[in-house]
Amino acid sequence: MLKVWGRRNSLNVQKVMWLIGELGLTHEHIDAGGAFGGLDTPGFLAMNPHGRVPVIEDGGIVVWESHAILRYLAARYSDGRFWRDDPAARAQSDQWIEWAQTALLPDFLGGIFWAFYRTPEAQRNLPLIERNVALCAQHMRMLDRQLTGKSYLCGEAITLADIPAGTALFRYFELEIERPEVPNVEAWYRRLCERSAYRQHVMLPFGDMKGRLSF
Repeated sequence: MLKVWGRRNSLNVQKVMWLIGELGLTHEHIDAGGAFGGLDTPGFLAMNPHGRVPVIEDGGIVVWESHAILRYLAARYSDGRFWRDDPAARAQSDQWIEWAQTALLPDFLGGIFWAFYRTPEAQRNLPLIERNVALCAQHMRMLDRQLTGKSYLCGEAITLADIPAGTALFRYFELEIERPEVPNVEAWYRRLCERSAYRQHVMLPFGDMKGRLSF
């Protein structure tokens, strides 16, 4: 059976769990990281030498790093739904995965979610937060242009392209921050919210993290 290590309120773990839900894969979830600990044990470090979640084990195959896990699961189990055999089609999806990892998620997770939501009010760096709110607004406007005439980032069907950025949308739209008018992104987000796997694995309460810099 597929095994998944991670804490459910980790955005990186949520990416993986969302895809597992979309694919309907039977799995065992093992709480690890944050308050659950266990990341510095010899057994865990033997699977992932840098001691972070998520990690999966699938029939003796161990994979870590959330986007590597997404590609593995999609290639092995999605029958072309999330991971295409055609290199050109695959690259269209892959570029959005990389963009989310190098642009959107650092600016949102580090620059807003951590700097604003998880940092006690008295310790917040307001100029840094304002800068990252503006950067994320630029990202959302770009996504809005990409989604013109499309239901999902690469067309009318959901692909891996939607998962890294789409996972961040729940927190982005729940935070009390200034956001631009992005009707195409909002419509995309509503479509994601209609998906049972997204509701089950991404739309999870995170109020317990407010003002807490530690896990």
